[in-house]
Amino acid sequence: QVQLVESGGGSVQAGGSLRLSCAASLRTFSSYYMGWFRQAPGQEREFVAGISRSGGRTQYVDSVKGRFTISRDNAKNTVYLQMFNLKPEDTAVYYCGAGSYYVEDIVVVPTRRYDYWGQGTQVTVSS
Repeated sequence: QVQLVESGGGSVQAGGSLRLSCAASLRTFSSYYMGWFRQAPGQEREFVAGISRSGGRTQYVDSVKGRFTISRDNAKNTVYLQMFNLKPEDTAVYYCGAGSYYVEDIVVVPTRRYDYWGQGTQVTVSS
């Protein structure tokens, strides 16, 4: 059974930092592109950052560029999201996703192209 387990969420003040981790029980982790998404109350789940299978390509939503960094360690079956200079508008439940629909080494944005999801981790940023 595939499991994605996020950790590292919490409550911080504006300007603070958090590092999210997502451990995946995927037999061939390096065959999956990975992404971080977030969902605030009453809103749809949105793409935050994505990374290709090899880790050579990354992409971010404009609102987090320069503040968030996505990375992966294929030897540890783990993807990370380092978040700096957090803002109240970053408050949401953060989810990691894994997908294999595309075989190219690309970043994938649409949620419908992800096969597996974690349970989410809450990030709360106070002003």
